[in-house]
Amino acid sequence: MAWNTERTKQLLLDAAVREFADHGPEAARLDRVAAAAGVNKERIYQYFGNKEQLFAAVLTWAMERLAEAVPLDEHLAGDLPEYAGRVYDYHREHPQFIRLLHWEGLHRGDSPVAAGEQRGSHYAAKLAALAAAQKTGALNADFAPRELLYAVIALAGWWYATPQLARMIMAEGAEDARDTLVRMVAKLTA
Repeated sequence: MAWNTERTKQLLLDAAVREFADHGPEAARLDRVAAAAGVNKERIYQYFGNKEQLFAAVLTWAMERLAEAVPLDEHLAGDLPEYAGRVYDYHREHPQFIRLLHWEGLHRGDSPVAAGEQRGSHYAAKLAALAAAQKTGALNADFAPRELLYAVIALAGWWYATPQLARMIMAEGAEDARDTLVRMVAKLTA
């Protein structure tokens, strides 16, 4: 039977997302990743190098999935509240993504991150879309694109980064978080 390299890589990435989101890059164990993927641990080294490189691959892969699922171009940037709602929806469906980013922040601090240039260009494209929407008048220009994007990312993701705070602070209102977020971003961009 022929070995399906791409399928094996995907199985490893899926398992690694769960492992790193649950345990962080320091406590994650490659033997658990391999077992969850149902493959030999040596495949991790063959395809990804080491644990640090696997974590980098997981972050890059997760960022690409988010960018595909929730694109932001000049047209979409004109409705930033709806974009924020879609980012929130993505985090609700994939809460491990925000946990991966937080683990990266804890692990790397101010040090350079994996695929930093590639990831930076991803955000640069979003900033350009926001700037273009502001230039055409489709988006309020009271805040710089970088301020708006950072605020939207923070507001949309924080619900899932710290669910315990959402429960304590929002109590019964936590289920209306998406609507609250959309209204907040609408006020921010009015």
